[in-house]
Amino acid sequence: MLYVLEGFDARDALARRMQARPAHLKRVEALLLEGRLILAGPCPAIDSPDPGAAGFSGSLIVAEFASLSDAQAWMDADPYVTEQVFERTLVRPFRRVLP
Repeated sequence: MLYVLEGFDARDALARRMQARPAHLKRVEALLLEGRLILAGPCPAIDSPDPGAAGFSGSLIVAEFASLSDAQAWMDADPYVTEQVFERTLVRPFRRVLP
């Protein structure tokens, strides 16, 4: 089943985000190689594709997992969580309709 994994950046998390980014991307790329990733990316904190020093308000992943608990475990182990980039997370089931 598909799940939405959302992380909401802590205040002043940009430096931690940049430091944890390579390890985070490695995990997301593994989902892609396994054919489980639908989409992933950050949410700029301002209306710009490159927010610069404004940073990001969070990130979103839509991917396939065997269960909600598996999706939650994946999120809990992500470097953006373990390195305190995210102040909170949300994992929930998702049903794709389009495209």
